[in-house]
Amino acid sequence: MTKFALAIHGGCGVMAKLDLSEAEWIAARRDLGRALEAGYAVLERGGRAIDAVQAAVVVMEDSPHFNAGHGAALNENGIHELDASIMDGETLAAGAVCAARHIRNPVLAARAVLEHGDAMLLAGPAADRFAEARGLAVVDQAYFTTERRRQALAAMKAHVAAGTQVAASESEKHGTVGAVALDRHGHLAAATSTGGYNNKPDGRVGDSPVIGAGTYARDGVCALSGTGKGEFFIRHVVGHEVAARMAYLGEDVKTASAKVIMEDLKPHNIGAGLVAVGADGSVAAPYNTDGMFRGWVTDTKEFRVASHAEVMSYP
Repeated sequence: MTKFALAIHGGCGVMAKLDLSEAEWIAARRDLGRALEAGYAVLERGGRAIDAVQAAVVVMEDSPHFNAGHGAALNENGIHELDASIMDGETLAAGAVCAARHIRNPVLAARAVLEHGDAMLLAGPAADRFAEARGLAVVDQAYFTTERRRQALAAMKAHVAAGTQVAASESEKHGTVGAVALDRHGHLAAATSTGGYNNKPDGRVGDSPVIGAGTYARDGVCALSGTGKGEFFIRHVVGHEVAARMAYLGEDVKTASAKVIMEDLKPHNIGAGLVAVGADGSVAAPYNTDGMFRGWVTDTKEFRVASHAEVMSYP
């Protein structure tokens, strides 16, 4: 029987180690572990990869420590606009929402779009209405807001006023959550969710809801979820690019992922990272920033979580 694997990320560009208390770091890593546990429970009982990635992302959307759902970034007008997508590698079916303002768990709305089948991507108020019509939880904007995001928005506005945007820390700029999985039946899936970057233009949509850019899954090849400056992930079609290198050049998932993150995106001088799982269950998690919230687990039951270079066992 095919082994299974799950990998998650909570965004690259995690804060400098001194920016959070040890208790806050512990809490963030605990929520990474909880996300892994949620996805692992699905895979361990023989469930589908797409259900596993959805379960993992929901946990991270509900956590205040990551830029998705509760704790999402604020745009230039102090509004949350949320993006998410999910893809089934078995059928290449996918669903996504973007610029949603009231969907508590955007990944669930993306899944509903996938299952509805008429469209692949719904935007703005239409996405909110679609989610509500299908019984998904919708909330006021205040639910998504945390003090840390308010501070990050203020910091980015100050950088803009001073002309020092380039000097902003990665944690002041952006963040994303995502999950990729291989199930016991050999099927792959990926899901990604984000609030975008702090102080982003009103109506801006990044790579997270764009299939082939921030999210991609194809049976027999890989599943991938990215994090970083989405405009460049779209330009390089990062998800599909990694899969294409594997399919056509015969590269393994670690080689292909590292090539794209560490070489192809390097000229743009942006923070970038991803998690990917290959059809053989191997996991890759390259990033070019100070850190990336990430974790993985396989059928060996060894849970691993990390924020910076050190990788720790969980719990």
